[in-house]
Amino acid sequence: MSDQILAAAGITGDVHTVIVATPDLQGRLVGRRIPIEGFERAVEEGVDVCTCVFAWDLTQSLELVEANVFALCGVHNGIPDFTLVPDLSTLRRAAWLNGIAICFADAVDKHTREPLALSPREILKKQIAELTTSGIRARTGTELEFYLFLNAPRALRQAGFRGLEPTTLTPSDFMIHEGNHYEPFFHRLRTDLRDSRIEMEAAQSEWGSGQWEMTFRYGEPLEMADRHALYKLAVRDSAAAAGMSATFMAKPLNDGQPGSSCHVHVSMVDLDGRPTFWDPSAEHGLSATMRHAIGGVLEHAPDLMAWYAPTVNAYRRVNSGDVAGWGSAWGLDNRTTSVRVVGRREQDLRFEFRLPGADTNPYLTLAGLLASAHQGILDKTNPPPMTTGNGYDTPVDPAFPSNLGEAAARLRRSAFVAGAIGEEQRDHLAVLADHEWRTFMSHTSDWDLDRYFDRI
Repeated sequence: MSDQILAAAGITGDVHTVIVATPDLQGRLVGRRIPIEGFERAVEEGVDVCTCVFAWDLTQSLELVEANVFALCGVHNGIPDFTLVPDLSTLRRAAWLNGIAICFADAVDKHTREPLALSPREILKKQIAELTTSGIRARTGTELEFYLFLNAPRALRQAGFRGLEPTTLTPSDFMIHEGNHYEPFFHRLRTDLRDSRIEMEAAQSEWGSGQWEMTFRYGEPLEMADRHALYKLAVRDSAAAAGMSATFMAKPLNDGQPGSSCHVHVSMVDLDGRPTFWDPSAEHGLSATMRHAIGGVLEHAPDLMAWYAPTVNAYRRVNSGDVAGWGSAWGLDNRTTSVRVVGRREQDLRFEFRLPGADTNPYLTLAGLLASAHQGILDKTNPPPMTTGNGYDTPVDPAFPSNLGEAAARLRRSAFVAGAIGEEQRDHLAVLADHEWRTFMSHTSDWDLDRYFDRI
């Protein structure tokens, strides 16, 4: 029967294991490996996983679990399980791993089988459903940058991430010759992504030393987020198999090196598939719906910065002036703004949101964008005046948090986020963001010692 399930998904050939996985609150995949002979049972009964995956921090510290700060998971309720229910529409081969298939799953309560409202997939699904009630469907695409180093992962961690050897040594944005050196690696990666139902549009070397980018074909938001999460896993695994290390940190290098972004493209159509962002009679062809969507995205972005920039490191990119978005600015084909309008025709007109870094959780970022755009459409929110020229010539909107501590505080008091995903879910995510900030602030780094030890 398991073979029939695989065949229905178009998977042929030897598969000995199916990974059943769902994203955690950082966007990483968690779950279990199921031998192929047990996959039918997993489909029927689900797969149990500990709720701690939604309660511990990035390093799997149990501090918050032991402190009983979450209703979902703590010592107070015995750190219980929840259940993963495989979504067979997502079943595909993980082509970079021999004999492995992967199936995304929905997180549900172990006893009631009700969806866990805190699950990133559920948060995104809710926003997709809300849009549909207004007669709108979104189409989204992500552009994800990363840095690739010649160092092997285990040795790199043991060395404290010192002695990094970038795969490129000079600015190589769009340069073909640098890409040629690594074509055997990237050709294999592109092939594996294609065979894993991850439709890639283009790849290139980037400006930073060792920086690369891949873009993906537009898609339905949940499928796009699944592809995004799977792509990150494939890049890391493939790099490690080749003796290299990949990082999706927002800003991994100093010395003027750029950060890594996750630019998100969004367009909308009605339920009959007609584009809603295009109006040939309007200035620049931008419909009122598009302007209101942009207005909503910019108005609510400060409340969602803990999603768009979820780490301490992310703000080194956001605050860099590094074409990484700039407050509430927007413009036509303008990379110095937070929202860049792209496309000249009805079928390709869209906006690109430039604030998120490569470290963002794609499910939360897409959910935040859809909720914000939808609210803007409902409220008929007008964006600020369009920016022409250099957006960085204007002061940044003071409403935008400049660090993760401010972002966590803003998230915690956001009525908009509470209305979109629920007050308990908002507070849970705010606690995690605040914990990350407080952990950082409690640590003395090499930078502190070098700057202050014998100078103050």
